[in-house]
Amino acid sequence: MSTLEEHIDVGVPVDRAWDRLHRVEDYPRFVAGVRGARPEAQGRAHLDVEAGGRARELAAEVSDHGDERVMEWHTTGAAELTGSFSLQPIDQNHTRVQARLEYDPGTIREIFGGPKGFAQANAIERLVRGDLESFKEYVEREQ
Repeated sequence: MSTLEEHIDVGVPVDRAWDRLHRVEDYPRFVAGVRGARPEAQGRAHLDVEAGGRARELAAEVSDHGDERVMEWHTTGAAELTGSFSLQPIDQNHTRVQARLEYDPGTIREIFGGPKGFAQANAIERLVRGDLESFKEYVEREQ
Protein backbone atom coordinates (compact mmCIF):
# COMPACT_ATOMS: atom_id res chain seq x y z
CA MET A 1 0.00 0.00 0.00
CA SER A 2 1.07 3.54 -0.69
CA THR A 3 0.22 6.43 1.59
CA LEU A 4 -0.19 10.07 0.71
CA GLU A 5 -0.63 12.87 3.22
CA GLU A 6 -1.40 16.47 2.29
CA HIS A 7 -2.77 19.41 4.24
CA ILE A 8 -4.10 22.89 3.66
CA ASP A 9 -5.03 25.76 5.94
CA VAL A 10 -8.48 27.26 5.42
CA GLY A 11 -9.80 30.58 6.64
CA VAL A 12 -12.86 29.30 8.49
CA PRO A 13 -13.50 28.04 12.04
CA VAL A 14 -13.10 24.31 12.61
CA ASP A 15 -16.86 23.79 13.12
CA ARG A 16 -17.65 25.29 9.71
CA ALA A 17 -15.01 23.19 7.94
CA TRP A 18 -16.27 20.06 9.75
CA ASP A 19 -19.86 20.78 8.71
CA ARG A 20 -18.91 21.36 5.05
CA LEU A 21 -16.81 18.20 4.93
CA HIS A 22 -19.94 16.24 5.87
CA ARG A 23 -22.08 17.63 3.04
CA VAL A 24 -21.62 14.61 0.79
CA GLU A 25 -23.99 16.01 -1.83
CA ASP A 26 -21.56 18.93 -2.32
CA TYR A 27 -18.53 16.70 -3.09
CA PRO A 28 -18.86 17.34 -6.85
CA ARG A 29 -18.05 20.99 -6.06
CA PHE A 30 -14.57 20.18 -4.72
CA VAL A 31 -13.58 16.55 -5.48
CA ALA A 32 -12.23 16.07 -9.00
CA GLY A 33 -14.03 13.41 -11.00
CA VAL A 34 -17.05 13.18 -8.71
CA ARG A 35 -20.11 13.85 -10.86
CA GLY A 36 -22.71 13.04 -8.22
CA ALA A 37 -22.78 12.10 -4.55
CA ARG A 38 -25.39 11.28 -1.99
CA PRO A 39 -25.36 10.20 1.62
CA GLU A 40 -27.00 6.93 2.48
CA ALA A 41 -28.10 5.37 5.75
CA GLN A 42 -25.72 4.10 8.41
CA GLY A 43 -22.64 6.11 7.50
CA ARG A 44 -22.53 5.18 3.84
CA ALA A 45 -22.15 7.33 0.76
CA HIS A 46 -22.63 6.71 -2.95
CA LEU A 47 -20.40 8.48 -5.49
CA ASP A 48 -20.71 8.66 -9.27
CA VAL A 49 -17.15 9.10 -10.49
CA GLU A 50 -15.60 9.69 -13.89
CA ALA A 51 -11.94 8.71 -14.11
CA GLY A 52 -9.74 7.59 -16.94
CA GLY A 53 -12.57 8.34 -19.36
CA ARG A 54 -14.87 5.85 -17.67
CA ALA A 55 -17.86 6.28 -15.39
CA ARG A 56 -17.76 4.32 -12.13
CA GLU A 57 -19.94 4.01 -9.09
CA LEU A 58 -18.24 3.86 -5.72
CA ALA A 59 -19.70 3.12 -2.34
CA ALA A 60 -17.95 4.24 0.80
CA GLU A 61 -18.37 3.73 4.51
CA VAL A 62 -17.65 6.72 6.69
CA SER A 63 -16.99 6.87 10.41
CA ASP A 64 -16.53 9.93 12.55
CA HIS A 65 -14.50 10.67 15.59
CA GLY A 66 -16.26 13.98 16.14
CA ASP A 67 -14.58 14.75 19.44
CA GLU A 68 -11.22 14.50 17.64
CA ARG A 69 -12.49 16.00 14.36
CA VAL A 70 -11.43 12.96 12.34
CA MET A 71 -13.49 11.46 9.52
CA GLU A 72 -12.30 8.06 8.30
CA TRP A 73 -13.60 6.42 5.16
CA HIS A 74 -13.03 3.41 2.95
CA THR A 75 -14.53 2.27 -0.29
CA THR A 76 -16.44 -0.96 -0.51
CA GLY A 77 -16.26 -3.01 -3.66
CA ALA A 78 -13.84 -2.82 -6.57
CA ALA A 79 -11.38 -0.03 -5.80
CA GLU A 80 -9.82 -0.37 -2.36
CA LEU A 81 -9.17 3.09 -1.05
CA THR A 82 -8.89 4.12 2.56
CA GLY A 83 -8.45 7.58 3.89
CA SER A 84 -9.15 10.15 6.51
CA PHE A 85 -9.58 13.84 7.04
CA SER A 86 -8.52 15.41 10.29
CA LEU A 87 -9.23 18.99 11.22
CA GLN A 88 -7.19 20.96 13.71
CA PRO A 89 -8.02 24.50 14.76
CA ILE A 90 -5.15 26.91 14.16
CA ASP A 91 -6.98 29.78 15.82
CA GLN A 92 -10.58 30.93 16.11
CA ASN A 93 -10.95 31.57 12.36
CA HIS A 94 -8.47 29.16 10.73
CA THR A 95 -8.34 25.39 10.42
CA ARG A 96 -5.78 22.91 9.11
CA VAL A 97 -7.32 20.17 6.99
CA GLN A 98 -5.14 17.05 6.78
CA ALA A 99 -5.99 14.46 4.13
CA ARG A 100 -4.54 10.95 4.21
CA LEU A 101 -5.05 8.43 1.41
CA GLU A 102 -3.95 4.79 1.39
CA TYR A 103 -4.10 2.96 -1.90
CA ASP A 104 -2.67 0.09 -3.88
CA PRO A 105 -1.04 1.55 -7.03
CA GLY A 106 -1.87 -1.54 -9.11
CA THR A 107 -5.53 -1.42 -8.18
CA ILE A 108 -5.77 2.30 -8.92
CA ARG A 109 -4.23 1.81 -12.36
CA GLU A 110 -6.45 -1.18 -13.11
CA ILE A 111 -9.69 0.51 -12.03
CA PHE A 112 -9.10 4.12 -13.07
CA GLY A 113 -6.35 3.89 -15.67
CA GLY A 114 -3.53 6.38 -15.92
CA PRO A 115 0.23 6.17 -15.46
CA LYS A 116 2.12 3.77 -13.24
CA GLY A 117 5.09 4.04 -10.94
CA PHE A 118 6.43 7.43 -9.94
CA ALA A 119 4.22 9.20 -12.50
CA GLN A 120 1.13 7.70 -10.86
CA ALA A 121 2.22 8.86 -7.41
CA ASN A 122 2.73 12.38 -8.79
CA ALA A 123 -0.68 12.32 -10.47
CA ILE A 124 -2.42 11.22 -7.27
CA GLU A 125 -0.55 13.86 -5.26
CA ARG A 126 -1.62 16.57 -7.73
CA LEU A 127 -5.20 15.32 -7.60
CA VAL A 128 -5.38 15.37 -3.79
CA ARG A 129 -3.65 18.76 -3.65
CA GLY A 130 -6.16 20.10 -6.20
CA ASP A 131 -9.10 18.72 -4.20
CA LEU A 132 -7.80 20.41 -1.05
CA GLU A 133 -7.42 23.71 -2.91
CA SER A 134 -10.99 23.34 -4.20
CA PHE A 135 -12.23 22.55 -0.69
CA LYS A 136 -10.52 25.71 0.58
CA GLU A 137 -12.28 27.81 -2.08
CA TYR A 138 -15.60 26.08 -1.33
CA VAL A 139 -15.57 26.61 2.45
CA GLU A 140 -14.20 30.15 2.32
CA ARG A 141 -16.75 31.19 -0.33
CA GLU A 142 -19.66 29.65 1.65
CA GLN A 143 -19.16 31.85 4.72
